[in-house]
Parts: sequence; structure tokens; C-alpha cells
Amino acid sequence: MTKHPRARWAILLVLGLGFSSYSLCRQIPPGPQEQRPEPPTGSTIRTQAVEVLAPVVATDKKGRLVLDLTERDFQIFDGSVKQRIEHFGIGSDRLSIVLLLECSARINPLVPDIRKAGIVFAQPVKGQTGEAAIVEYDGSVRTLLDFTAESESLENAIENLQVGDTDAHLYDAMRMGISRLQTRPIGVRRVLLVIGESADTGSESTFGEVLREAEVANVTIYSVGLSTTAAAWRTPSPKASGPKDLPPLQTGNTREDDVNRKIQSGADLTGLGVWLVETGKTAMGPNALAVASKSTGGLHVPSKNGPSMQAALDSIGGELHAQYTIGYRPSMEKAVGYYPIKVTVDRPGVTLRTRPGYWVNPPKN
Repeated sequence: MTKHPRARWAILLVLGLGFSSYSLCRQIPPGPQEQRPEPPTGSTIRTQAVEVLAPVVATDKKGRLVLDLTERDFQIFDGSVKQRIEHFGIGSDRLSIVLLLECSARINPLVPDIRKAGIVFAQPVKGQTGEAAIVEYDGSVRTLLDFTAESESLENAIENLQVGDTDAHLYDAMRMGISRLQTRPIGVRRVLLVIGESADTGSESTFGEVLREAEVANVTIYSVGLSTTAAAWRTPSPKASGPKDLPPLQTGNTREDDVNRKIQSGADLTGLGVWLVETGKTAMGPNALAVASKSTGGLHVPSKNGPSMQAALDSIGGELHAQYTIGYRPSMEKAVGYYPIKVTVDRPGVTLRTRPGYWVNPPKN
């Protein structure tokens, strides 16, 4: 593997494009385009399950990406039932990305680093054939740039990011990003990439609602977690306004304190993600973005400064262009609820990372 990050992702792009003609012949549409409220407890409503797309990252014992697996090497199970693979590709399906950028005053000292990271996002992450939109958030959520394939436009928008107010409506921004991705054409890989703090300060949306909608829409969440502590260390002077002067992050409610403690202690993030999807509730802590990424098959990378931020984006870009995509239609009719999935591979020493399950909504009226 080359040591130069740009050369590495370029090689992965070439490998991925080699699979494109095969993949395009077997595409299945992403999840449904419309969200519905959950039925009352005890409901027996049943609905035909949606198409499920599972992003899969394969690594060897040294953590290196494995790029030579074929469809015949994989098996995918819906619960305990093996499914027929209807779609397969590696880095070949076109990417549609919504980039969420926190611009709150909390991370003011880190904003210059976010601006400099624009070139890494616009080129290695998006790739040559992808498209991206940019959404910024503080106490409100705004579209900074609509979907475009123009790398220069994306770089310019990120370079012009301005510091906002002291709130960070992360969950509302994530929900808007997922909604935007639901409008993209059939056959694209839908990715939500968040660069911000791993906690929320007053969104109307709950974390569980956000994860549920991501599951239904086949959206994979990647995240670069910013540290307000690191931002505070870099505040120019004690008199300058900075994160240390801001109100504390929201911490949830009493009934969910035990869940919050589990998040904060680094407990099983997959189990927490399933709990959030099933209940639609909010449980917050320093690992909220890690939970979102784990729940959808993505990757969370903490960041404290510009170099680590750019390295995180480079890693995410390399993974996106070497990612296997496995799609199937569940063979049985499903009731409304959450269903686990499992992907296995017939090669010793290979470890897989994918989404742990999916959510089925009530049928449309």
C-alpha cells in the first residue's frame, strides 16, 4: 500500500470503477422515500420489507482493506434466514453525500481547520463521479450548497464557512441531511458525513428518530468528532469568547440516565443504537456520533486539530471507494419494527464491518 494518501485513494477509485458495469446491471432501489410514524404498542400491522443495502468494509488481520472478494465469498442473513444477494459492487456505485458542518461558536478555534479540509473532502472523499451538498448548523440549520459534482464549488463553500451562534442543533441537521439524501436517484450510495461535536444542544428531533430515518433510507453515517476541549485550549486569550464561556451540552432526562451513562462509558454502541431506533428516544453523550456511525455501518473518527481532521477525511474517503455494497429484498413479509442482519465471508482472517440491522415502517396509505 502506498504511503501517500492521495495516491492511495486514487488507486482505490480505479479498482472500484472496474466493477461499475457489473454493479449497475444489478441495482436495487434504496429504502422508501417517505417516513411514517410508528404504530401504537402491540400493533399487528404488517408490511412488505423494504430493499436493504448493506455497506461492508473488509479488513485483514493488520487492518488493511481487502479488495479482492467476490459476491460468492459473501453470505447475508436476515435474522437467521439466508438471503439471495440481488446487488453487489465494490466502490462502484456513485456517491451522493451530504456534508454536515458545525459552525457554532463552540468550535470557533477549529473553524480554520474545517475550511482547510475542504480540498480533502471535495476530491478524495467525493471522488471523481460523486456529488455532494453542504449543510451548516448552529442554532439553526441551513443549506450552504445544493448537490453538485463541481469540486471547486464545494471547496469554495467550505472555505467560506462562517462562525454562528452558541447552539448546535446536530440532530435537526442530521435529519435534514437524510431528507435531502432521500431525493437522490435510485442506485446511488447515500452517505451522511458529519464534522462536528458529538452532542446536541436543543434540536426538536430526537436521536432515535434520526437513526430510524437513516435505517429506512439506507443512509450510511460517517463522522469526524470535534473536541470542544481542544478548541478551548486553542482560544487565543482568557478574554476572548470561546467554548469555556458557553453553556453545557444537553445531557438527556432522568429516565434515560442509565443509557447515557452507558454511552459515556463506551459500552456496546450497537446495542444502544438498536435501542434508540426501536424507541425513537434520545440518549446523549460524548459518543453520540460514534453510535450513529456504528448503527449504520459507517466510521467515526475523533479529531483535535487540522492534521488529524484531514487524516480522518482521507481515511473515510479511502474506505468509501473500497466499500462493498450488498443488497437484497427480505424474503418474508415483515411487521413494523427492527430486524437484525448479519454478513459473513468465506475467507479466514478477514473481518467485516456493516450495519447491524434495519427498520421497517408501516405501509404507505
